[in-house]
Amino acid sequence: MSIEIRNDYGQIDISNDVIAQIAGGAATECYGVVGMASKHQIRDGLTEILRKENFAKGVIVRQDGEDLHIDMYIIVSYGTKISEVAYQVQSKVKYTINKTLGLNVKSVNIFVQGVRVMNGE
Repeated sequence: MSIEIRNDYGQIDISNDVIAQIAGGAATECYGVVGMASKHQIRDGLTEILRKENFAKGVIVRQDGEDLHIDMYIIVSYGTKISEVAYQVQSKVKYTINKTLGLNVKSVNIFVQGVRVMNGE
């Protein structure tokens, strides 16, 4: 699937994987986020943190008419306030997608898949 944008010069197709990569990169820059998790982590029993090239496995991008909805699966750092971390991720992802791609994000839904103690703490 992809997002289609039409302008005076023609058509632009942006793959959902590209949007997922940008959203995942923005999320991992936020304080308190250890990394991205697989959306099937609970079912698969996996507790791995996704690497940059696999961020799309932890992000679901949906388009409903003109509205863009993003579901993100993250792992947060132990000792952080989860609601604040989730809010920061929502804000950063909405801002980054809008600034980078010019797309308006209607919703960013955060699913916390785990809590990790960071090394050295």
